[in-house]
Amino acid sequence: MSQTPASSAASAATSAATGAGADPFAWLEEVQGERALAWVRERNAASQKELTARPEFAPTRSQLLEVLNAKDRIPAVSRRGDWLYNLWQDENHKRGLWRRTTLAEYRKAEPAWETVIDLDALGAAEKENWVWGGAAVLGPDYRRCLVSLSRGGADAKVVREFDAVTKQFVKDGFTLPEAKSEVDWLDENTIYVGTDFGPGSLTDSGYPRIVKRWKRGTPLAEAVTVFEGEAKDVAVSVSVDRTPGFERIVFSRALDFYNSHQFLLSGDKLVKLDVPDDASVGFLRDTLLLHLRSDFQAGADKFASGSLLYGDAAAWLRGERKLRALFTPTPTRSLSGYTTTRDHVLLNVLDNVAGKLEQWHKEPGGFTRREIAAPFPGALGISSLHDPLIKNDPLAERYLLTYTDFLTPDSLYLAGTANDDRELLKSRKGLFDSKGMRAEQRFATSKDGTRVPYFVVWPQGAKADGGNPTLLYGYGGFEISLKPWYSGSFGRAWYQRGGVLVVANIRGGGEFGPAWHQSAVKANKQHSYDDFIAVAEDLVAQKITAPRHLGIMGGSNGGLLVGATFTQRPDLFNAVVCQVPLLDMRRFHTLLAGASWMAEYGNPDDAAEWAFISKYSPYQNVRKGVKYPKVLFTTSTRDDRVHPAHARKMAALMLSQGHELLYYENIEGGHGGAADNEQRAHLQALEYSYLWQQLGR
Repeated sequence: MSQTPASSAASAATSAATGAGADPFAWLEEVQGERALAWVRERNAASQKELTARPEFAPTRSQLLEVLNAKDRIPAVSRRGDWLYNLWQDENHKRGLWRRTTLAEYRKAEPAWETVIDLDALGAAEKENWVWGGAAVLGPDYRRCLVSLSRGGADAKVVREFDAVTKQFVKDGFTLPEAKSEVDWLDENTIYVGTDFGPGSLTDSGYPRIVKRWKRGTPLAEAVTVFEGEAKDVAVSVSVDRTPGFERIVFSRALDFYNSHQFLLSGDKLVKLDVPDDASVGFLRDTLLLHLRSDFQAGADKFASGSLLYGDAAAWLRGERKLRALFTPTPTRSLSGYTTTRDHVLLNVLDNVAGKLEQWHKEPGGFTRREIAAPFPGALGISSLHDPLIKNDPLAERYLLTYTDFLTPDSLYLAGTANDDRELLKSRKGLFDSKGMRAEQRFATSKDGTRVPYFVVWPQGAKADGGNPTLLYGYGGFEISLKPWYSGSFGRAWYQRGGVLVVANIRGGGEFGPAWHQSAVKANKQHSYDDFIAVAEDLVAQKITAPRHLGIMGGSNGGLLVGATFTQRPDLFNAVVCQVPLLDMRRFHTLLAGASWMAEYGNPDDAAEWAFISKYSPYQNVRKGVKYPKVLFTTSTRDDRVHPAHARKMAALMLSQGHELLYYENIEGGHGGAADNEQRAHLQALEYSYLWQQLGR
């Protein structure tokens, strides 16, 4: 049978995507290529023309911008000596103010903030589209800063030394050109730096392979190499602990995303820490803290994966193997994270995806435990205010506690380890009317019998009649847990219009500890997709919705999730929002930071591993003639983590096969998809307009 040019092109594209020939869409991998950008502009124009014409677009964009710029947002702060620092963005400061205030001021309803850097003014003066990338600040006076600035929100940043007293960049100070750099202070005149030093200095993933010690006033070329990894490593890094009497410098080789070799600098020698490669290491003065990702035998004792252990750091380095457990997981309880005050370890525990807190008091003979009475059930956050560089630190035993759930606006408390009394510092007003709404947790049964929890957020008046516009959100990777969150954007653009939100806690995440994650990596990655499909099927079976009204959304690894899911079960969905996704799993490891994720997905160049990757890779499995939902792909030109070519090529391939879709690529924004609130509101309004177009009753 003869083929038309269009069908012939589609056949060739499909053949190439499955590895049987040259990829005809490889030209879309040239991020700034003229042909590629012309294609992007054409797709953007078509998508925006369709979606901005929708009646809900303009009011939704306005409402979302109001939410994003709301003055009662709780300013997230980090303590540096006497100051609490914050980055603030609003309609007048689109790129943001790096600013500071005191705790006394922060307690007030309207604190007096002192601007340290005005990103918008700096960008205008230097004719650069600067986006804040963080700062390493040298204590205990916290005057000298290594400020990172990104062009358009990319992961690659320039580093410039800044004086927080004069509020000026330091003339002839430490500066680094644009790269994915790693920097930390050793002292006022010395820094550790990992950056692009030239050929051979980066790993295959594009991160630093070498750490050097750089003295003030000397050229970067004269910096002394102190640590090296291998090209196949993900990255190398350095951490400087300057706690008086317990100073430590730890170098790390990230072998892959979950395993590393760590070395303690002892004099001029590097001493490898004899700990499991996949364990996370921390210190509380003389105490070693070890968070396990796999079962571990220490001496005569065996500890379960997910445990948090402690022991005498000096004794461990001498070869003694005595450890005890601060936390041991159960089938429903996992350690979400921990922080330390001067004399306590504070644990953030997930119990069936609801947060609980414990504190352990460090005493000469070990630790004693106490449960902290905290709001429940929802998502808790804890961050210590203790600064070990400050003598007689007045905040040594104080910490910040946050609480939220799907229907409760965020609250921030000042708490202490002495008791459960806490001071409400900040709380948000409701951003939408939650009267009559409810949130509940349900469980679906996956293909292999695993119980998979999911949350359902019901709008007012919604009934299980099979007709609810429903958005199913998931991630399912890299041991990241999806906990309840309060969203004014979902509230105004989705709930109040009658939309149901479902959040699936599928395997691959960290909701039930490392084992929950490890059960869906490499050869078992399909478990994530089976779990997601099981939740979708349960939503239909329970008449919460029907395929005609069911959409899915996910970003990054979640973009891969929804890509794999809609290609496997196109009959289940009528909308797919696929954000900054991985989709071409044949080449993901060759694009930008992709090589760093082979511990999650496998190596496509290994025939045995490509055998299982190829079965779910969306770019290799989308087919001509199959009826797919009309997909919305979104990405960013400035995303230098997940290459925009994933979304570009998938859209181009599907178009060549005759499928209907929408595509929007923001020119700025990095992996977050947007660089400021106006861009965020515009992008989100496009997404919600699309969802209502596809899923409305």
